[in-house]
Amino acid sequence: MKNRILTSIIFTVLLLTFGCSTNKNPIITIETEIGIIKVELYKNKAPVTVNNFLNYVDNKMLNGGEFYRVVNTGNQPENNIKIDVIQGGIGWDDSLPRLEPIKHESTDKTKILHKRGTISMARDMPGTASSEFFICVFDEPELDYGGMRNPDGQGFAAFGKVIEGMHIVEQIHTMPDTNQMLIMPVKILSVKCI
Repeated sequence: MKNRILTSIIFTVLLLTFGCSTNKNPIITIETEIGIIKVELYKNKAPVTVNNFLNYVDNKMLNGGEFYRVVNTGNQPENNIKIDVIQGGIGWDDSLPRLEPIKHESTDKTKILHKRGTISMARDMPGTASSEFFICVFDEPELDYGGMRNPDGQGFAAFGKVIEGMHIVEQIHTMPDTNQMLIMPVKILSVKCI
């Protein structure tokens, strides 16, 4: 009986110590000033990307961040391949702490496609993703491997899906912007595992 209680205590301490990192498919909440977005992360399919995101969550590095960018059919006139996403994270301020960029996990390997509600990593070149992420408002096959939204054809690293709160994503997507940047960014109050 003592061993069982001791094992239970140790397991609980480990769970509290490692937070989301121990869950197979962690569920996280992104609490914004206008509502909560709940996301399931596909750790078994995209382990590098999910572990990176969970490091930001566990270290509370996304708390105080923002959804600051919206891309819609009306604000990308010079791009022939249109997408509809909202983007958030720490932002582009170089003085803010961030983790090292991660290896690119393309959709041809993970099989996580950019469907409505998919969360994915923003990047420049493959292997430059770090703290910034986006959520698809509609199905976006041009963001998958072989898609041509990014000329390198490598696509973006999808790693989970919104399971509650798409109405918040849609609300952010319709907010006024100037050149894709929200006039009034939406504050991220906290991101945590549940």
